[in-house]
Amino acid sequence: MSCGKEFVETLKKIDYPKADSLNGEDFDWLFETVEDEAFLKWFCGNVNEQNVLSKEELEAFSILQKSGKPILEGAALDEVLKTCKTSHLKTSTLDDQELEKLEVEVQTLQKLKNLKIQRRNKCQLMASVTSHKSLRLSAKEEEATKRLKQSQGILNAMNTKINNELQALTDGVAKLMMFFRHSNLDQGANPLVFLSQFSLEKYLSQEEQSTAALTLYTKKQFFQGIHEVVESSNEENFQLLDIQAPSICDSQEILEERRLEMVRLQLAYICAQHELIHLKASNLSMKSSIQWAEENLHSLTSKALGKDNLDAKISSLNSEILKLEEQIAYIKDKSLPAVVKENAQLLNMPVVKGDFDLQIAKQDYYTARQELVLNQLIKQKASFELLQLSYEIELRKHWDIHRQLENLVQELSQSNAMLRQRLEMLTDPSVCQQINPRNTIDTKDYSTHRLYQLLEGENKKKELFITHGNLEEVAEKLKQDVSLVQDQLAVSTREHSFFLSKLNNDVDELCDTLYQGGNQLLLSDQELTEQFHQVESQLNKLNHLLTDVLADVKTKRKILASNKLHRMERELYVYFLKDEDYLKDIVENLENQSKIKVVGLED
Repeated sequence: MSCGKEFVETLKKIDYPKADSLNGEDFDWLFETVEDEAFLKWFCGNVNEQNVLSKEELEAFSILQKSGKPILEGAALDEVLKTCKTSHLKTSTLDDQELEKLEVEVQTLQKLKNLKIQRRNKCQLMASVTSHKSLRLSAKEEEATKRLKQSQGILNAMNTKINNELQALTDGVAKLMMFFRHSNLDQGANPLVFLSQFSLEKYLSQEEQSTAALTLYTKKQFFQGIHEVVESSNEENFQLLDIQAPSICDSQEILEERRLEMVRLQLAYICAQHELIHLKASNLSMKSSIQWAEENLHSLTSKALGKDNLDAKISSLNSEILKLEEQIAYIKDKSLPAVVKENAQLLNMPVVKGDFDLQIAKQDYYTARQELVLNQLIKQKASFELLQLSYEIELRKHWDIHRQLENLVQELSQSNAMLRQRLEMLTDPSVCQQINPRNTIDTKDYSTHRLYQLLEGENKKKELFITHGNLEEVAEKLKQDVSLVQDQLAVSTREHSFFLSKLNNDVDELCDTLYQGGNQLLLSDQELTEQFHQVESQLNKLNHLLTDVLADVKTKRKILASNKLHRMERELYVYFLKDEDYLKDIVENLENQSKIKVVGLED
């Protein structure tokens, strides 16, 4: 409580007028000065309703003032009281001994009075001091109660948090123990969760089958001995094949046979070219001789040549023939063999090209098959490496869990040892039992008194002695209050959680209503808009139907107005649907009228 509020409460005690309308915080500034603070605190601690004059006393004092009589105050009043004698009538009748006794008694009473006045002053001083202390202690007590409530709230929150964490820990440990159960338990109740728990027999059998199939495939596709390379796991053996390498594919005999075959082909080509050239030359010579004979025969027949001219011409022709024969011999002996040989050398190109094309085709074929085998081996190796990596990761996790469990076991063992030491210390008879147990608490035990004040709270009743039973009662009461507060807190947390869950559900429903499962906010309800569209379409259809019906009614009314027979037919249908008896009467009347008309016509 602030000092201003305490001052206002003191004014209320002495029935100060309009004290209820005063605010205590407005008088806090009076206690800021040191000179006024002591007086105001003394005033708040000592003044009560007994120090206030009653209305009768005030009226008597006012009457005395109005009478004009002198009023003694201060030192004059003290002197008059000292000189005042109690009774003049009795003193005249008393003797000297009694006077002495009375004087002695007066002196003793005066001393006793002075002593009591001193005690009263001391008591007032002690009361003021204790009031000041009580004020300070009450303020400290309020702060302590606030701190106690705050600490209780914090401890309750920590307790609930620790309980939740312990429950989660127990659940996690239970799940973990389910994982590490013995493998001979039922697999339905103990599902396999670790990779190391699964059997690899099926996987290894499949890998062995694939390896055997791959080995058989390499035996069929490649040369003998390649399956040994496939079966081995050395990476150096998984290389592309070089088909041109003579150490792998060809031997010296095959190469020698190829060289001899090429030489035979060249010789055959040269012989064939020689024969072809001779045949072409003989053919051309025959053609040219025939042409020349024809030309000369024509010239001989057309002109008559002399013998000399003919001999000269024959000699010139013979010389030309000799020159031509020399040229032919030169070409045949020197030029033609070199050209034919060069052409024979050029014959190697298509043969070698065809051989190389065949080797390249074989190389491509073996390369494709090698890539197929290599891909299969890479897949197999990748699966093995992935399995190995997963086993290593799981082993590392197991080692981490093992280290954590070892640390947890060490911490638990240490805490268990510390708890055992505390229990041994608490069970020590020198600590538990006292030689002369006391029920009351010593006044010098300030910590216990402070604990009692904290536990007691705002209790105005002051007790002279504090016992351990009182302390236990206050502690039990505080325990009950704490349990009540915890129950209220649990109820409030449940209500709060229920309210939050309800609020979350309402928010989810509102979001579903506003967004309709999409990302765009809908300002109107989708179902209502669809229903409104349906209603609008139905209204449009109804309007069309109404317009059609009205048009049909108008046309039918026009037909009924223009055709009497249709109007009568309509009336008959109306009677047929509403009044069958009336329809029968009308039909009978019409039949009678028709019969009468028929009879009249016959007559």
